[in-house]
Amino acid sequence: MGEVIDLLKQSGYSDKAIEYYVNKVNVGEMKDHDAHFAYTGPCGDTMEFFLKIDSTVIKDAKFQAIGCAGAFASGSALIEMIRGETLEQTEKIDENDIVNYLGGIPEPKIHCARLAKTTLGLAIKEYRQRRMQEP
Repeated sequence: MGEVIDLLKQSGYSDKAIEYYVNKVNVGEMKDHDAHFAYTGPCGDTMEFFLKIDSTVIKDAKFQAIGCAGAFASGSALIEMIRGETLEQTEKIDENDIVNYLGGIPEPKIHCARLAKTTLGLAIKEYRQRRMQEP
């Protein structure tokens, strides 16, 4: 594992991004979710978000991904950023906020932060549409 960590550092990943990737922080499935969405980005990576929402506050969240270290680090960071926040607050987060929260990822991996943000946005959209249809 030391070689992988060294390669990630040399590639421009911050210590926090590496920790999130290596330890798979916030990765998992949530059976009793209120919102769920899976999305495949233009790069071919796929991200899936599970959200537990109370009123308009995200109480808990998990994600799964098929992708690179950037995808896992970005998904992990975004989950940390949104817990306890309202849906409106989370929608204001952009990819630069995710990268800054991580302390940096390689420039060619910025699209991974965009993938996380897009997937979250689609999960929230699906949640709102479903709520509007409920009696």
